Amino acid sequence: MELSTELLMDMHRRMVRIRLFEEAAGQLAEAAKLPGFLHLYVGQEAVAAGVCTTLTDDDQITSTHRGHGHLVAKGGQFNEMMAELMGKATGYCKGRGGSMHISNLDVGMLGANGIVGAGVPIAVGAGFANKYSDNGNVAAAFFGDGSTNIGAFHEAANMACALKLPVLFICENNEYGEFTARKDTMAITDIVDRAAGYGMPGVIVDGMDVVAVHEAAVEAAARARRGEGPSLIEAKTYRFYNHHGVQNLGLKYRTDDEVAEWKQRDPIFTFEDRLIESGTATRDDFDGIWAELRDDIAAAIEFAEASPLPDPSMVLADVYTEMAPLEGARA
Repeated sequence: MELSTELLMDMHRRMVRIRLFEEAAGQLAEAAKLPGFLHLYVGQEAVAAGVCTTLTDDDQITSTHRGHGHLVAKGGQFNEMMAELMGKATGYCKGRGGSMHISNLDVGMLGANGIVGAGVPIAVGAGFANKYSDNGNVAAAFFGDGSTNIGAFHEAANMACALKLPVLFICENNEYGEFTARKDTMAITDIVDRAAGYGMPGVIVDGMDVVAVHEAAVEAAARARRGEGPSLIEAKTYRFYNHHGVQNLGLKYRTDDEVAEWKQRDPIFTFEDRLIESGTATRDDFDGIWAELRDDIAAAIEFAEASPLPDPSMVLADVYTEMAPLEGARA
């Protein structure tokens, strides 16, 4: 598959946007400027960028507790995202969602989710709606390897296959469910082996290679749009930081050498090397992109810090819906 220079640079830009947003969020958390837990997507950028460059603005995605990267890749804006992480009224969810429940329906991001595996059936529901309304859209569910041990994943996968729903199951296999190694929680090595049990095709891709992810997603999305049902993509990837926060070295559940080995395969830097070698871009091009986006991040932090906290009197706003009275019902 030959990809245009425009698309390749778009992939790169999305990955850099994710990296800079996440690193800034981590620094803010360390400075106690963000409430709650923070699960960073650093290292896994190629998965979100590779998939989301396949999708249209009308396609939907669901995410995980590690969801900032997915929203950035789907078109989320720094100002509203940073404000949401700070719990400010100008955030995408008016400060109510925070890190683990951030969403933006305008770009088809149906929400991050603090419950492991809970985004998968939501994506299947969106896929059902897409098929029912025959709108040609697809839904992509991002989830980790640990989520495939959850009942909701199995029920959702079975339903999607039985009804041939336009859904992409995107497993970000980073080899750990929180602090537990994959090998300690399942007898199989490859998550994709589970796809056959539902009757859907599955493929393993290098989750540190944005082009490989993109090509697999293009094929899966095309299949879904043709009415042939869902596919499972297992992207072998790795998170560079701890399960939550920015702590990295000296952890007991994975070695410093293991982390260092994976960092040698950094999805952004290796991609830049490939594009420079092929003559697609220059180091100056990339330096300019990093500088521009760093300025955008700085502006977003300034915007979020200057934004007001939610008004406590609005605590019930957007919780209940005004319903029209039923015909014939008593007033």
